[in-house]
Amino acid sequence: MKRVKWPKLKRDLVAILRGLEPEEAPAVVETLLEAGFEAIEVPLNSPEPFRSIEIARRLAPAEILVGAGTVLTVEDVDRLQNAGGNLLVSPNVDPSVIARASDYGMVTMPGVFTPTEALAAARAGASALKFFPASVLGPGGIKAILAVLPVDLPVGAVGGVSESDFAAYKAIGVRTFGLGSSLYKSGASAKEVGEKAEAAISAYDAVFGR
Repeated sequence: MKRVKWPKLKRDLVAILRGLEPEEAPAVVETLLEAGFEAIEVPLNSPEPFRSIEIARRLAPAEILVGAGTVLTVEDVDRLQNAGGNLLVSPNVDPSVIARASDYGMVTMPGVFTPTEALAAARAGASALKFFPASVLGPGGIKAILAVLPVDLPVGAVGGVSESDFAAYKAIGVRTFGLGSSLYKSGASAKEVGEKAEAAISAYDAVFGR
């Protein structure tokens, strides 16, 4: 089992750009990079997602994570590799998907909801876990599951999470977040995304420090 470690980022924030159109990608991605985001995810149920990922990869420095969400098959992993992605996010735990991505050196973040799923993802070599939907489990539910997980495995809260929740999750030891609709909604302008991105960065720094 090969495990690619979650990288050391200034802020463990993943921008989830579900619904992003390729022609919107340059302005939105540049805005997020300027604000301070270091991880960008384009879910595969977006229009022409691999094209947007290619655009984002060309714009982002090498140390920035750029990749796909809603990755369900090894074929999608191969396409992500061809697009230059180095981040794989999935809604489920599929050991074959995690293994293929790890072989490519990608950072992996499968979605989990139960202790069984979380431990299966850890065993499969996940770089980090995505508790989804975090708004259903809440900090209390995630805290209870953390008690049985490897202490060195990063855990992220995704789904119904915004900057207003950072402090509550910090209290249980979670500092990684995927921000979706609170940051970007299909059709949003780069200016709107920039304002929300700056608010999220400011809130993160206020809670976790620089």
